[in-house]
Amino acid sequence: MDLTGLKLTNLGIDKSKFGKIYSYVDFGNVNYWFRGDRKDWDEKDLNSNQILIIDLQKLADFLNCFSTQKRFYYGFNNRNQQSWHLPIKAQRCGFIKITKPIQFIKHHLSEEELRGIDKPELLGQDLAGKFIEIPKSNFDVEISVDAVRSLDNYETFCLLSGDSDFAVLLKYLKRKGKKVIGIASGKVYHSLKEQADLYINAQQIKRDIAAIKEIKF
Repeated sequence: MDLTGLKLTNLGIDKSKFGKIYSYVDFGNVNYWFRGDRKDWDEKDLNSNQILIIDLQKLADFLNCFSTQKRFYYGFNNRNQQSWHLPIKAQRCGFIKITKPIQFIKHHLSEEELRGIDKPELLGQDLAGKFIEIPKSNFDVEISVDAVRSLDNYETFCLLSGDSDFAVLLKYLKRKGKKVIGIASGKVYHSLKEQADLYINAQQIKRDIAAIKEIKF
């Protein structure tokens, strides 16, 4: 057995059991998997100017070990050109990319909430009062539609996300006789985890999909 086969066996990904696998990456969720980590994959402390990020090429290589198809869902920020490069890189790494612009939702603040704002320059104001803008770009509908449209093409649905909104989709796929692999990090709702035939904590694959990035203060 080669190293790739050994790695998959250790994770529980048995190709004879799961058959043809399609992987769906909810990158808005995946992108934050290791943001709070202060140790790398060897349990070495990160320097104060280092953070862990998801390396798209490493993620693609990992999914290629077992996936027939891999899809990348991500909302880009029209106001921040730095976010535009991710879908482009994902496509270069062999992902089928599905993108849309982030929507900014106004949240008007109460007097009590306003007292807790330490950066008033970030506030907007209209006739209804002062507000902050909350970015929103969920892909549960797009992923669900794509998963259902492709039902006849795969035996196993692999979801990279910890979003509990996908629990309904997973239940539907199980009723249709599909197997489910769930990959997520941190706290995962039982309603999501319980639907998975195999659950993989992202910490188990940190070495395979993460990279260290130096940041400037």
